[in-house]
Amino acid sequence: MAFIGVLCLLLILTTLAGHFANRMGVPSVIGQILVGVLVGPAVLNWIQPSQLLSVFSDIGVVMLMFIGGLESNLELLRRYLKPAIIVAMSGVLMPVVLMGGAAMAFHFSAFEATYIGVIFSATSVSISVAVLQEYQALDTSEGATILGAAVADDIIGVILLSVMISLMGTQGIATHTDSTGLGWILLEQVLFFGGTYLVVRWIAPYLMSLSEKFVMNASVTIMSMVICLGMAWIADLVGLSGAVGAFFAGIAVAHTPYREVVEAHMEPIGYAAFIPLFFVGIGLSMSFDYLGSSLGFIALMTALACLSKLIGCGLGAKLTGFDRTSSLVIGAGMISRGEMGMITVQIGLQSGLLAKAAYSKFVLVIILATIIAPFALKATLKRLPGRRAAVASD
Repeated sequence: MAFIGVLCLLLILTTLAGHFANRMGVPSVIGQILVGVLVGPAVLNWIQPSQLLSVFSDIGVVMLMFIGGLESNLELLRRYLKPAIIVAMSGVLMPVVLMGGAAMAFHFSAFEATYIGVIFSATSVSISVAVLQEYQALDTSEGATILGAAVADDIIGVILLSVMISLMGTQGIATHTDSTGLGWILLEQVLFFGGTYLVVRWIAPYLMSLSEKFVMNASVTIMSMVICLGMAWIADLVGLSGAVGAFFAGIAVAHTPYREVVEAHMEPIGYAAFIPLFFVGIGLSMSFDYLGSSLGFIALMTALACLSKLIGCGLGAKLTGFDRTSSLVIGAGMISRGEMGMITVQIGLQSGLLAKAAYSKFVLVIILATIIAPFALKATLKRLPGRRAAVASD
């Protein structure tokens, strides 16, 4: 029952924090992350990360990305697939070069430095999705490119991580890879995306139509949840982020006549409990250990974490025909690292590649970059023609 009390407290605090953040013109997710920082080990130490909170957080990011998929325009995603891939590639290369080079300057080995670059090559688009939704910019060319690039970014990041683990002689990308090699991992991921096409084209429409025949309340919503969680689970099995599977599940359901019903039901479920706890979980991971002795290093790496995506992805967008303002929006939308960065740095700790002190510093850098991301995205959205009024009014 103790968890019920913790859940109640966190929901009250995140609601108040989101309210006051919006009143001050700050994205509400910032207030929710700061709740985690305040009540967690970093400041008051009232609440410790726990298994139950982690489960709620995992469901939260899955639901957030499912809702993002529901609200996405598939035609826009198709139209901006090529720019998204170029943005993703430039957004992976820049962190590996900049952050890897900076790590070597701080006496990390070449292999460790490359791994650090890989840690920061991954993008967690969950927070950007929340901000784009908040400012009605998800269904735009910039929003579609950010979403597409984040998915491609995730795949490239997993491939790089797999290569690094293979070079270390360590199997650890996920439990199912213990007896398999990189080739099998990539084959599984190819099969996943092939299966995703089948889900979008035939399986999801059939299942959603079938659910309407069940004599049961909310059967359509339940079936959409099954598709969402099922695809997230399968994505996780093949070494991708569950958020990727959930995003494509949202696109699949959006291609059926039940999109509006599902969206109307899923948003209250997600935002009432699970999604706020995902953002709280980011704050709970914050620790100020080693901050005093490593302030310069943390500040430099945080700046590079933000600039490498802003410049790298922005340059990729510019090369594909976006103007300067739109390129900045896309670059800012790719800054957040979140769960993919956390997963990668955790693997580095478990494999012995990163010491505990280095691990704590990079966790802090990931969290700081994730906190900065919504501010950067909002600032660039203000400059986007046709979106200034929407952003300014919120």
